[in-house]
This record gives sequence, structure tokens and C-alpha cells, in this order.
Amino acid sequence: MNLQEIEAFRDEIRLKTLKELYHLGFGHYGGSLSIIEALAVLYGEVMKVNPKDPKWEDRDYFILSKGHGGPGLYATLAAKGYFPEEVLYTLNQNGTTLPSHPDKNLTPGVDMTTGSLGQGISAAVGVALSHKLSNKSNYTYCIVGDGELNEGQCWEAAQFAAHHKLNQLFVFIDDNKKQLDGPTKDIIDPLDFVEKFKAFGFYTLKVDGRSLEQIYQAIEEGKGQTVQPVAIILDTVKGQGVPYLEEKADNHHIRPSKEDEEVILAAIAELENKLGKVVS
Repeated sequence: MNLQEIEAFRDEIRLKTLKELYHLGFGHYGGSLSIIEALAVLYGEVMKVNPKDPKWEDRDYFILSKGHGGPGLYATLAAKGYFPEEVLYTLNQNGTTLPSHPDKNLTPGVDMTTGSLGQGISAAVGVALSHKLSNKSNYTYCIVGDGELNEGQCWEAAQFAAHHKLNQLFVFIDDNKKQLDGPTKDIIDPLDFVEKFKAFGFYTLKVDGRSLEQIYQAIEEGKGQTVQPVAIILDTVKGQGVPYLEEKADNHHIRPSKEDEEVILAAIAELENKLGKVVS
């Protein structure tokens, strides 16, 4: 992995995410920002995709089960070249191809419509099973939220995946420790995700969700085994990469105050300056 290139790709995704949400005036800042490192590694280094042919049959599939993180995925797709950056500024507007939650019928590069929490992981399991039954080499990658795992459907999907030995399925758990109504442990204590996914038959690893290297190494390790689906627990923070937003109490969905706007604009300027230096 070329770490410098992936760091720049990560910064570009974070910049585009902040800009599209700021332009809209509100949105899911917290959970979009917490998955950016994982998206940068997947789309920048790991996944076999072709932005010029989004429906390429031999591509790896990506499913964002926590659909409210859509702005982060859209920023990634724009940075990868699926559509021009200008499209990001139509986010959630009338007639847009970028609705609040991903829609495979509208957005190039989106493999599954998601947003109803708990259903995306089931769809990912179905995609992975289809590839296995067809003897295809495609990998399926899915990101779920820690709060989303309150849904029993997620665990039904997990045990089904383990039973069918879907080793080309990777499930990333965005363990950012918050959900809409507050800290995840206060809503329903998730206990230990590592032990739970192991008990459900997954090859399970936990990494620092800020570390591009750890995320990449975990994926490589997961590909080394052949009989289990893989769960990678990402130890993340809601609002990741913008310290002010990380510390903001209600950072799931934000309609920025004047103070918030100043911080977001400063973060945008900092990232633009940083990326400008890389390019020059």
C-alpha cells in the first residue's frame, strides 16, 4: 500500500464530505466522517472497481448498510471518478442523483439501495452467496453501524453467512459509540463486538479506525483464510477527523450553528491547503 497516496485520498474524501454537507446546510456529519478511513482504503487500494463501467460484472461490491453515511460514500465515488464533484452539491435536492440515502437506481457506483437499518448486511450476504454459487471471485464489502447492530436482522444475516462459509464477505463495524438517541451503550449495550462476531462464526479482527495501515493489514489477513466471513471492528469516533465535531455532543445529524460553520469552514480550508501542498 502506498500510504502517502491513500492519506491524500482520505483527505480528499473528507474534504468533499465536509463541502457537500456544508453546501446542503445540514446532514449526517458524524457517521459520514467516521467511515472515511475505511472507504479510503477500500476504494483507494483494495477493491477491484472500474468507475468508467460501474456495472462491470467482475467488480468487487460495496454496500453501505448504515445508509445515513451516504455523504461519505458519495464523496468517495466523486473522488474516484464515478461522477463530477459538482454533483455532490445537489445532495438531497429535488431531482438529484444523490438522495439522502444511497439508491442503486440513481447513483453510479452504488451497488445496493440502503437506509432501512439492518437490511444492508442481509443484502450483502445475498450478494456474497450469489457469487459463491456462481464460482465468482468477487469480494463483497459492507459497512454497518454499531447502533444498527441493535437490529436482530443483522445477526440472522451473520449466522447465515457463517453457515454458508462466505469467506469473500467482509463486514466492517463502524464502532463510533454513538447513535441518533445517544451513546450506543446507553441505548442497548452491545457488549463485546469481537466476541459476539467470533461466536457467530466470523474471522474477527479489531483495529484503530483512524489507521489506514491497520485497516489494510486486517483486510489482507482476512483474505488469508478460506472458510469464514470476516468481521473487522473499526474503533472510530463520530465526526472523525475534525476534533471540534468529534467532541460535539449531538453530532449524529447537525444543522450547524454559526460557531459550527466557522469550524467547518476552517477544516475545509485546512484540508484544501494540505492537499494543495501534496499536489504541488
